[in-house]
Amino acid sequence: MRVLLLGSGGREHALAWKMAQSSMLEELFIAPGNAGTRNHGKNVVLNPTDFPAVKNFVLENEINLVVVGPEEPLVKGIHDYFLSTEEIKHIPVIGPQREAAQLEGSKDFAKQFMFRHNIPTAKYATFTKDTLNQGYAFLESMKPPYVLKADGLAAGKGVLILEDLSEAKKELKSMLADAKFGDASSRVVIEQFLKGIELSVFVLTDGVSYKVLPEAKDYKRIGEGDTGLNTGGMGAISPVPFADPTFLDKIENQIIIPTVKGLRNDGIPYKGFIFFGLINVKGEPYVIEYNCRMGDPETEVVIPRLKSDILDLFEGVASNTLSERDIEFVEKSAATVMMVAGGYPEDYEKGKQIYGLNGITESMVFHAGTSSDGPAVLSAGGRVLTVTSYGKNLEAALQRSYSAIEKIEFEDAYFRKDIGFDVVQS
Repeated sequence: MRVLLLGSGGREHALAWKMAQSSMLEELFIAPGNAGTRNHGKNVVLNPTDFPAVKNFVLENEINLVVVGPEEPLVKGIHDYFLSTEEIKHIPVIGPQREAAQLEGSKDFAKQFMFRHNIPTAKYATFTKDTLNQGYAFLESMKPPYVLKADGLAAGKGVLILEDLSEAKKELKSMLADAKFGDASSRVVIEQFLKGIELSVFVLTDGVSYKVLPEAKDYKRIGEGDTGLNTGGMGAISPVPFADPTFLDKIENQIIIPTVKGLRNDGIPYKGFIFFGLINVKGEPYVIEYNCRMGDPETEVVIPRLKSDILDLFEGVASNTLSERDIEFVEKSAATVMMVAGGYPEDYEKGKQIYGLNGITESMVFHAGTSSDGPAVLSAGGRVLTVTSYGKNLEAALQRSYSAIEKIEFEDAYFRKDIGFDVVQS
């Protein structure tokens, strides 16, 4: 099988690492990839949202399967483009079509979907700049904290949680009337705050059947103790200790099954990953958000726990035979810790040379934002590397990742020293 993987982050490196292990793989191309993905396939200079360029590459290189890592090409309709283009419509794409990708691309679309199919989620209402006064009134009817979400994609920055009513009103005006997040906040969802502990669950579906992947918990805040600014993710663990079989059964029956059935009943085809951002409220699961792809850095602990051949599963999705495929998991814990550039998630410098990567033998290093200059590996993003380790339990996995990180150096590197702190007994 000749595969094109779109994307350049830690998620894509983990997927490339896993696909490279498949006996079904003939050749893997990663577009554009990073300094780590070149160890598992061939990096190609290609913009994942330049659909005609992707089409030309697919035809010239006789690609049999396209796997889409990030959300932007999906929300922009790359799968629809393939289906509507004669020369490439027979080539399977792992990742949903544009309408289904609105589960991530529009918070309002996702909320309407959940309410329509009785999927547990927070109460909400949606407002535009023309209904700003109604938005103020809705805020006045609620108890703090107030949750404001930009409707569209805002690079993980479009969610505000505020304690003060006047500040919430001011931010609502800033989002709607002053376009704080550009087009993404032309509509704003205000929702009830849910108090609990979060986790992520992932499924792979062909639109009819599905396979549940291991659950994970990620850590978004830059500072230890979950303080400071939100980031793309500073680390993750899997499994999640509080997600016992009873709780996971509730997730499957109350959330996963109604979501897959709901998409089918609404006539929305779905081929790919569904990410469920969940919160455990007193033992009951609620959906905070959907994503139409795997999370990052959760992928870096979930995919290493997948024992099955991932290309076999992808072939099942492509041919609507996923129900016939087996899925098995590594019976170990996994923990990943992200190394980021100094100053991230605000201003940071790129181009810092990274040392010590060759000395890591007991952990996996997935590159999140790197580039290569000959044999040298340089930082090329805010989140630079993520170090993943197995262990007999989470404590052992975390200890191994932290030991590995001590061997890696680049100027102004920063990482959280407390990943798993809230669920692991030290």
